[in-house]
Amino acid sequence: MKVEPIFSKLGREVTLIDGSKIESGKALIQPLRYKNKMYLDGVYTEIGFNSQGRYLYIGPPVPDLTLASDTATVSSGDTSYRIDRAERVYNGNEVFYIWAIIRTIVEGE
Repeated sequence: MKVEPIFSKLGREVTLIDGSKIESGKALIQPLRYKNKMYLDGVYTEIGFNSQGRYLYIGPPVPDLTLASDTATVSSGDTSYRIDRAERVYNGNEVFYIWAIIRTIVEGE
């Protein structure tokens, strides 16, 4: 079973920018639902508190967010994200999809 058709139909355009390496594809990005205080931290900026929203990323094996450096960003539309954590999910020995927690980038970060 392949998941690429699901991402092609339901996903949004995403771009992984890691130094000079740029990869594009389609993925699902949705806000995390806060059931505990795990992702409620934020940053105080000059104009107030920014909650640094966290999102669940589910995408195809390419681009592979697990190989990205600490400075890599994921862009979708006008929003850029940092990768907090990424893992491969397998179907047998094959990478089925990429699961990640991403957060919006705060100005000046």
